Amino acid sequence: MTASASAGQAVDRADGAATPRAPGVRETILATAMELFYREGMRAVGVDTVVAASGVAKTSLYRWFPSKDALIAAVVAEQDRLFWEWWDRVEARHPGAPRDQLRALLAGVVKRLRHPAFRGCPFLNLAAEFPDAGHPGRVVCRDNKRELRRRLAGVTAAIGAREPQRLADQLGLLINGANAGWQVLGEEGGQDELVAAAEALVEAQLRLPG
Repeated sequence: MTASASAGQAVDRADGAATPRAPGVRETILATAMELFYREGMRAVGVDTVVAASGVAKTSLYRWFPSKDALIAAVVAEQDRLFWEWWDRVEARHPGAPRDQLRALLAGVVKRLRHPAFRGCPFLNLAAEFPDAGHPGRVVCRDNKRELRRRLAGVTAAIGAREPQRLADQLGLLINGANAGWQVLGEEGGQDELVAAAEALVEAQLRLPG
């Protein structure tokens, strides 16, 4: 994973446009840790490895992140922010069309799974590495999945589902299952069925009972 384009600050140019400025120390540490943690696992990567890879002093790292747990929490919070930025961009391409939004979001999930650098849902990965429910990173992961549930319920209600929360929970299971299936089985994980399975669930919710 890489740092977001917005990680660096910007300065005004004479013509009024914004010019990207090199990332600060905090952004550099965060981007480096995000890439290493995602690729190699959070428990496997120590603070010294992050320091060496980022080129900053250990004292600088601890000035911004007083502990490894604090760094982990900051990394997963940034991953959460980037994920919802992506979600909002996808939805914005289909204004006023919730069913098209849902199709595009699910197709986008499949596309993300196929990215060469994909190594699983970062939030599920962290939850597996840190079973303590009170770990600060796990708290962010839990909030991410709750927000996913809330947003899916909003989309399914807009579509006109009879039981929007039930449909949202079913879709959430499909999304999380697709992430896990691809991580373990790759092309055999059945993730290409995500959109079709979701369509079947939506149709069932829109069909008149009886």
